[in-house]
Amino acid sequence: MADRKHGRPAPATESEVRDWDDPDPSGNTYTKVAFIDLDLTEVVNTGAVFDECTFRDVRFNASTHTDSAFVNCTFIGSSFFDSTFTRCKLLGSMFDRCTFGLFKVEGGDWSFVGLPGADLRGSELSNVRLREADLTGTRFEGATLRNIDLSGAWLHHANLSEADLRGSDLTTVDPATVELSGAIIDMTQAIVIATTLGLDVRPT
Repeated sequence: MADRKHGRPAPATESEVRDWDDPDPSGNTYTKVAFIDLDLTEVVNTGAVFDECTFRDVRFNASTHTDSAFVNCTFIGSSFFDSTFTRCKLLGSMFDRCTFGLFKVEGGDWSFVGLPGADLRGSELSNVRLREADLTGTRFEGATLRNIDLSGAWLHHANLSEADLRGSDLTTVDPATVELSGAIIDMTQAIVIATTLGLDVRPT
């Protein structure tokens, strides 16, 4: 299992769910629950709160989550194909060996989240806070990452090739350790990258 930042252990759970007859979490709160081998395909979740829960081998395919919270949760071997998260809070949550594809995130706070080595090629993320997120080795080729707060994020060996990064905070991006070939950036970001490379940018 992938390690959390600074070696913090995953929160322990106190109960588990293996058979969910009516998997509609909207408006409910779940604390320290382990959800195991569940099919939540096409679930529409609005306003649910999951606190320190674990999702193991759960299928979130084509599901939508709006104004919901997954705080300090752990996702293991779960699938998120064509899933959408809108204005959700995922503070401190960890993704380990999960699969994505057509993954969409609009707004919300994903600070301190762990996505090391995740394959997010072609995903669409916009207006999301990813402060101090662990994105070590994460694959973002061809992804849309517009207006993302990446301040303090771990991006060592991340691949941002051909990603649309316009409007995002790139102050912690080290071009020596991050793949940026073909990435789309704006003029302000170009100055940030040039400064990081040690160039002296001056007006003409």
